[in-house]
Amino acid sequence: MSSISNPALIPPGGLGNQPTPPTAPAGGTSGVRPAGGAARKTPPSGSAPDQSFAETLKQAGGSEPLRFSRHALARVQRRGIDLDAATLGRLSEGVGRAASKGSRDSLVLVDSTAFVVSVGNRTVITAVGSEHMKDNVFTNIDSAVIA
Repeated sequence: MSSISNPALIPPGGLGNQPTPPTAPAGGTSGVRPAGGAARKTPPSGSAPDQSFAETLKQAGGSEPLRFSRHALARVQRRGIDLDAATLGRLSEGVGRAASKGSRDSLVLVDSTAFVVSVGNRTVITAVGSEHMKDNVFTNIDSAVIA
């Protein structure tokens, strides 16, 4: 039987009585892919190789404006919550920070107002002012951001 020169073709238990070739020289690489056959991915074109994932994610999602669900708009109106430009800016920045950490549904606190936001589609689900927060429990969130 001939020797196999490609280490990826050797079964996990080896070839029986044939010695297995070394996987990598000390301090070097062998060109063998990691377990599972996954190759190292290169950054997408247009992004710098040293740019962090969080920066890329922020650039991709940060330009999209916040949306308010019908439920959230009704709560804002009924509860008299002021949504001025400064509040919306801080809310948007808080959603961006939650996105950079991989959050899906987040509680974003802006001053005395709490917003529950679906981070992936940048949609405010509900809004609660300070006078309505007493005895409230926020469920189905995976993060909280103080903006």
